[in-house]
Amino acid sequence: MKQALDAAWQRSIDAAESQGRQARARAEQAAAQSWLAAPAALSASQREGRAGLPAGARETELGLALPLWRPGQRAAGGEASDAELAWADASEQAQRLRLAGQLREAAGAARLAAAEAAQAQQQVETLRRLADDVARRVQAGDLALADSLAARAELLAAEAQWRSSQQALQAQRAAWRLLTGFDAQPAEAPAASTPQDLPDAHPELRLADAALALSQRRLALARLQRGAAPELSIGLRQERPGGALPSQQSVVVGLRVPFGGQAHQQPRIAAALADDEVARAQQRRTRERLTAELALAAEQAQASQAQAALERDRAALLRERAQLIDKSFRAGETPLPELLRALGAAALADAASARQQASHQLALARLQQALGNLP
Repeated sequence: MKQALDAAWQRSIDAAESQGRQARARAEQAAAQSWLAAPAALSASQREGRAGLPAGARETELGLALPLWRPGQRAAGGEASDAELAWADASEQAQRLRLAGQLREAAGAARLAAAEAAQAQQQVETLRRLADDVARRVQAGDLALADSLAARAELLAAEAQWRSSQQALQAQRAAWRLLTGFDAQPAEAPAASTPQDLPDAHPELRLADAALALSQRRLALARLQRGAAPELSIGLRQERPGGALPSQQSVVVGLRVPFGGQAHQQPRIAAALADDEVARAQQRRTRERLTAELALAAEQAQASQAQAALERDRAALLRERAQLIDKSFRAGETPLPELLRALGAAALADAASARQQASHQLALARLQQALGNLP
């Protein structure tokens, strides 16, 4: 099942989306670790022919602008990028869990179809042996031709049911192949103990916690981003007065500090506050939903186990009854219609038992899904 999940994950669109989210988070993490708040800028200017100066006067200036972090902004940006990377990882695990749920449902449907096909094939073999025996006894003069026709009719009905079950099985196998690319079906789900509490390591809980942590870090970063980043500029100026006067050089250092950006930052802070409230509500709702789903899955697993035992016992009783009636029929003490009815009831009971056993395995798989266990 683990190999099937890995193969299905590689074939899914969610895998590409997850890789993109993680790449973006790592890029933002690298940007937050930079010493500058934004890319540096290089400037160059030149002025000639200043008024009041001799001909040939020229002024040349080269400068470098360095955007600076505001106090605490770089640390907050690093925490926000780390939280986004953690959220991307948690999102991948949650998506893998949802995909595992699809695989468990597909595997359960395939097991159910296989069980029904096996029971239908067994019924065909039983009725074929009976039809052959009835035909021999008709030739011997022990039974009437009507009995042979009735046995053949039941055999044809069983063969039609078997072919229908084969088509359903092929459809389920095709759905499994589309998900995983594999032809082989997974083994039955192992039994899982009934839990008492929802595990904190549940991927969807971790995703809700990571989303809340990310919203809090983004809110803190938005409160620190008060307008554009300050700029430290460093330049070199060269002045040529013209004539026979010597050139002069000087170093220019400047600091540009934007102010009054609180009003422009309020929409971003309000959006971050709204996202934080949504993340808190989503965290509460996720825990409540997962707790309810776990309780329901545990109850269904217990109920399906008890029902599977009842169906198994009922099928055993009806098989034994059919065997006794078959012996009585061979001894000439029971008519054929009663034997056919007994065989039909036993076949229906066997099919119900097989279906319930497959349903029990699916209930165990759903319990593992509710626990957040990946294959």
